[in-house]
Parts: sequence; C-alpha cells; structure tokens
Amino acid sequence: MFSLTQFSPSVLAKSVSVPDVDEAVDSVTSWWNDPATRDIFVTRPLWILVILAIALVLHIVVRRIITKAANNAINSSSAALPFRRRAGAVKPDTAHSRSREQRRQQRILTLANVGRSAAAIVIWVWAVLAVLDQLGVNVAPLVASAGVVGVALGFGAQSLVKDFLSGIFMLLENQYGVGDVIAVNDIEGTVEHVTMRITTVRDIDGTLWYVRNGNIDLLGNQSDVFSVARLEIPVSIQADPEQAASVVEAAMQDAVTRPEIKDKLVGEATMLGISKFDPECATLRVMVNTLPGEQWGVSRFMTAVILEALHTHGVPLPGTEPTYIRHLDRTPGGENTDADQQ
Repeated sequence: MFSLTQFSPSVLAKSVSVPDVDEAVDSVTSWWNDPATRDIFVTRPLWILVILAIALVLHIVVRRIITKAANNAINSSSAALPFRRRAGAVKPDTAHSRSREQRRQQRILTLANVGRSAAAIVIWVWAVLAVLDQLGVNVAPLVASAGVVGVALGFGAQSLVKDFLSGIFMLLENQYGVGDVIAVNDIEGTVEHVTMRITTVRDIDGTLWYVRNGNIDLLGNQSDVFSVARLEIPVSIQADPEQAASVVEAAMQDAVTRPEIKDKLVGEATMLGISKFDPECATLRVMVNTLPGEQWGVSRFMTAVILEALHTHGVPLPGTEPTYIRHLDRTPGGENTDADQQ
C-alpha cells in the first residue's frame, strides 16, 4: 500500500500545479462576469418572476375591484331609481319594485362575472407576451400578424367566434341573467353562470346543462319583470257552472290575501271563467301575476285552497259523480228486461 506520506511535497506540487487552479477559477469568474451569462441566468429569470407576480397581483386586485363594485351596486338602493328622482326620492316597497330590483341585481352579477373573465384574459395574454419577450422570442411579428390570425380564426373557429359574439349581444340586450328561469333548446331551468362563451342552466332535476351561446336560437325568459301563475281548475260537467265559478272566485280572493303568497303577487288575481269543457269535465281558468320565478309556488298554494273550497261547498269534481250503466237482460226462454245499475 501507498500513502501520501511516501510522496515528497515537490511531487505533490508537480501533480497539482497552482497555475492550473488559478486558471480554472479565472475562467469561471470571467464566465460569470460575462453580461450575456448574467442576462440568461439572473436578469431574465428575475424579470419573468416579476412579470408573473405583477400579473397575479393585477388579477387578484381587478377581481376584487369588480366584485366590490358589483356588491356596492347591489346594495345601493338609489341605483335603481331614475337620476331625476334620486334626490329626496323614496323607493316604493311594492311587489313590482321588488321584481325590478331583483332583475337589476341579477344583471349586475352577470356583468361582474363577464368582467372578471375579460380582465383575466387581458392580463394573462399580456403576461404571456412579456414572458416570451424575455425568453428571446420576437413578439412584434405576433402582434403584427394579429389581423391575419383573426382572419384565420374567422374561418377555422367560426363556432367559437359565434359563441363570443352571441354572448356580447346577450349582455348588451339584457336577454337573461344569473338567477333567471329560462327555456332554451328543450331545456328549462335556472341560470347559474354566464360567460362570453357558455351559459350554465340547472333544471328541476338538478342536472347542470352547459349551453353554448352560439347555439341559442330561441330562448324564453320566465323571470323578466314578472311571471304568470295560471290555474286550470277542472269540475264535473254535471256541476252548476255559476256555483262552481262563484266558489272558485271566492277561494281565489281568500288565497291572495294569505301571508304565504301575499308578498309574491304583482297585481290582482283574475277569474276568467270556463276556458274549455268536454264530456267529462269543465275547466275554470284563474290567472295572477307574480314575482319572477314565484309562479309555481303560488299556483300550488292557490290550487290547494281552491280544492278545499270545492270540497267544502260540495261542488262535484271529475270522476266523483255516480256512473249509470244500462244493460239488457236476455235470459233463455224469458222476457227481455231493461235494468239500470248505479
């Protein structure tokens, strides 16, 4: 075995010369002090981190600003009044005014959602372009060719462009908003979220539907300003029409004064009389305007009250009247007799 003690200091000095170490250190130092090296490993990464941090902070700040502005607009009671009436005006507390206020709040929520989405797109597109510039990618041709890209998108992504354009016109025309009950493309439900590209609708069974704005050709809004509760009350064809109509109208007037639905109504309830009849029943129609989206609850409550009144006053309902059956008894060797059975 050999050990380091067997070698003299002169041998060690010859094997590892000091000039070689100094040369390596000088080479590393000169490489590190090179402006190009510092630009690649220090300056550009720091700028990229700064750009991402600025984009993240801007995104958070803009989202909070838009959310706070939307909340202030919702909580502002004077925002729904015309400008000339705001000074010293008191907003009337009626069912119709509550309906308009609810609609205003829904529109604000929809605009806030779209505003947050648009702000996020603008901020992060700028961040991506700035990062590419730091990586040495020339973004000037990308920006200059935006027109060409737009034309290409117009041909290659027509459905996407159509979705965005439809979303813009939907917002400008205030066709619907978050919380509205709409019927679109054989789907009926409550709007939960609206963006420039899609609208999400949850139906009565809890299914969440994603509807592209460009595919909406025919849309019905059941929550715009007011809704209509329409009741079809069937009574037996043998019932006295005047008595049945009188009982239904009295029950209707009693129902609209009850606290369960009184604050959900807009205007007076109307008894329209017999709307149709057939060999089995006659149908009485009752209509009343309600707050948006409240027509189903009002209809259920009024139907229960009217049904109880019909039972109390003995108005026969379809299927409850006695049925008479006539048959001819033909007995062998006997006489034919007619018999009525109830």
